[in-house]
Amino acid sequence: MNHSIATADRNTHLKVIVVALIAAISVATIGIAARISNSGVELAGVQAPGSAQVVKAGKPVVWTGSGRSTVN
Repeated sequence: MNHSIATADRNTHLKVIVVALIAAISVATIGIAARISNSGVELAGVQAPGSAQVVKAGKPVVWTGSGRSTVN
């Protein structure tokens, strides 16, 4: 059994490379399959083009205080 990558033989290095390639291909395949098309799907506040909504501001609000100082 190889306990260190520095002292590993050729077969161990080959196994590590094969596992890394399989993992990279799997991640790329899942990423490509999970693309979002422009079918009107809204994700994280992003809308498809042409479906934007206009938000208008309401009436202004005035915040007032008592005018007293709280420092003694």
